[in-house]
Amino acid sequence: MPRSVIPGFGLSFGITVLYLGAIVLLPLGALILKASDIGPAQFWAIISSPRTLAAIRLTVTMALVATLFNAIYGTLLAWVLARYQFPGKRLLDALVDVPFALPTAVAGLALTALFAKNGWFGAPLDQLGLQVAYTPLGVAIAMAFTSIPFVVRTVQPVIEDLGTEVEEASRSLGASDFQILSRIILPSIFPALLAGCSLAFARSLGEFGAVIFIAGNQPMKTEIVALLTFIRLEEYDYQAAAAIACVMLAMAFVMLIITNTVQAWQLRYLGRSGQ
Repeated sequence: MPRSVIPGFGLSFGITVLYLGAIVLLPLGALILKASDIGPAQFWAIISSPRTLAAIRLTVTMALVATLFNAIYGTLLAWVLARYQFPGKRLLDALVDVPFALPTAVAGLALTALFAKNGWFGAPLDQLGLQVAYTPLGVAIAMAFTSIPFVVRTVQPVIEDLGTEVEEASRSLGASDFQILSRIILPSIFPALLAGCSLAFARSLGEFGAVIFIAGNQPMKTEIVALLTFIRLEEYDYQAAAAIACVMLAMAFVMLIITNTVQAWQLRYLGRSGQ
């Protein structure tokens, strides 16, 4: 039996499983057990209340909007960082990670100041009749700001490894730019793009600090699920908080299953195409 590069498989595997169980599975199990204490009728009454449905609808819709924006803009930004050399590239590359390092509450305060009616961006937008702060649009902007690094950092290495040889060969054979984009570049980066968008969507669903400041937190209008769960906890209504959290947990699992299925299909398709 060949010797492993990393010795002590049993110890390493045990520490991994212990960490996974203590940090991930144990809290999720406690959440599910807490939600299971209530009956199906009460559970349905909690998650089907108008306020809960409005919060879920707003959160999911704005998370989808933010993810769609990040899929387009994040891919373009990753392409620029991977393919071009220009002054200030290192600074721009470092700024991509600012949402990771910046406390989300600080990001929320900064976005609120910028997009308020008297802010740098909010004032000219208000003259055009467009209000951002304390509206669903502000929620989407905050979600997009905090989640865009996931798309850029997953797509950028794939573009760097892709190289330009295949594109040049396709162009020499008469392929148009659209054909190169649709048949060569997009299929190659699609698994990474899908993974980045999934992470961005999940981050947007659970975002709290950056959203609550710019959203205004108006029930039935700009209240997100994370805030509603926090409110229920402050009211000592743990069962309602657990029920709402379980719904979002189930949505996250469904999203991951769909994402992994599409990625597996895409990789098999690329494997058959390469044979």
